[in-house]
Amino acid sequence: MLAAAGSAGSAQQGTQSGSPAAQQGIPNAPAPQTLPHLNTITPAAPALPEGAAPPPATPDAATRDNGGVAPGSTLPSAPTPTAQTTDQEPPPDLPAPGQGPSEAYRLGTIHVDFVQVPFTVKDGKGHLVPDLTYRDVRIYENGLKQHMSLFYRDPWPLSIALVIDQSVTFDTMEKINSSLSALQGAFSPFDEIAVYTYNNGVKQQTTFTAAQSNRLAVILERSKGKGREALMPLGGPLAQTTIKNNQQVDPNTTPVRGETSIYQTPPKEFHTLLDAIFTAAQSLSTAAPDRHRIIFVISDGKEYGSTVKEKELLRYLQTNKIGVYATLVGDSSMPGMGFLDRIHLPLTMRDDVLPRICSVTGGEVDPEFRPRGIEESFARISETMRYQYTVGYYTHLSPLDNKFRHTRVDVMRPGLTVDAPDGYYPAPRNVHTGVPVTSTPPATTPSATSPPQTP
Repeated sequence: MLAAAGSAGSAQQGTQSGSPAAQQGIPNAPAPQTLPHLNTITPAAPALPEGAAPPPATPDAATRDNGGVAPGSTLPSAPTPTAQTTDQEPPPDLPAPGQGPSEAYRLGTIHVDFVQVPFTVKDGKGHLVPDLTYRDVRIYENGLKQHMSLFYRDPWPLSIALVIDQSVTFDTMEKINSSLSALQGAFSPFDEIAVYTYNNGVKQQTTFTAAQSNRLAVILERSKGKGREALMPLGGPLAQTTIKNNQQVDPNTTPVRGETSIYQTPPKEFHTLLDAIFTAAQSLSTAAPDRHRIIFVISDGKEYGSTVKEKELLRYLQTNKIGVYATLVGDSSMPGMGFLDRIHLPLTMRDDVLPRICSVTGGEVDPEFRPRGIEESFARISETMRYQYTVGYYTHLSPLDNKFRHTRVDVMRPGLTVDAPDGYYPAPRNVHTGVPVTSTPPATTPSATSPPQTP
């Protein structure tokens, strides 16, 4: 036994003398610092009940938490092999921690042209039809049937630009003035209204304000005009004051100062209706897309002296999806006179342009001659504007071709009349950016995963 102990002691002494590193206690070099693999991140441990002790760590977990060294050991950790260091480098398509998405998740440009078409449906008696479903409706663009992505029949909030004609005769203006007090009650508190008046030029009375506000009531009272005298070409000696040899003796006493002939030449009338509608349409072009854009005109439909052409006005209305509704007053509202006013003689004033503008934009015209009828017209048009159906689809045509697109809405029920816009012009603002070109990006960029917003 003594011999065995002696031999063991000599062996241990030989081992210590042959291992200088163990005698000096020199540690190994530190491991190179590399980014951890993103897939190695483990979720947090579940919460423990109050007062409970944490469970004992397994040897592997305790060793991993201690930097790869067993608990209680004083030896440094072993160096990381080169092969493992290469594997732990982040792939080039993943972003570094704390940074945004890399080039693999750059945002691409996608053309999204979502078209909404509002329309109304009436029966043979002129009553609104409220019980249609999406199965009853077909939508066409340039003669091709489109896949319907939206069908909506609940009331929409309205953005309305009210245009009041002050160039009518004084008797017609009195009827309009007495009816304006009933206009405010035809709309809901969710609507907004801007007011414009025109005679020989356009004047904005107020920007968009709440339909039930006290401000609108004051503005409507301020928008009442005086009208104009109905001028007629008169002639003959009895139409003048002092006549001698078919000439005026004193031009200062004539009805028209400076007139030398016995036949009066009435001054030109200016009815800048197209300019007023265009000014109102410019304010509506910035309205929110979740509102119906409406221009409501109270006029006799006469047009003369506007700088905007009718073709240019219609293009602007169809580009910005604006509908025009009108209460037709004056002589144009009479059944016989209203029909004759639509016949335009060359080099003369256009007597009634409202029916054509309203028809192209999907609106309607309600002619009324009596003051009570004008008030009832406000309620009927308000009901028609509010209870519209809306269908939507994604067009396959480019939104940048700038070509007019004809739309048609058909209802699969007999005996019904559909009022819808004739078409629209695409707008460049329907181009959006905001969808990734690769797979789902990391959670550090939530905006890149959100779906594109429809206009």
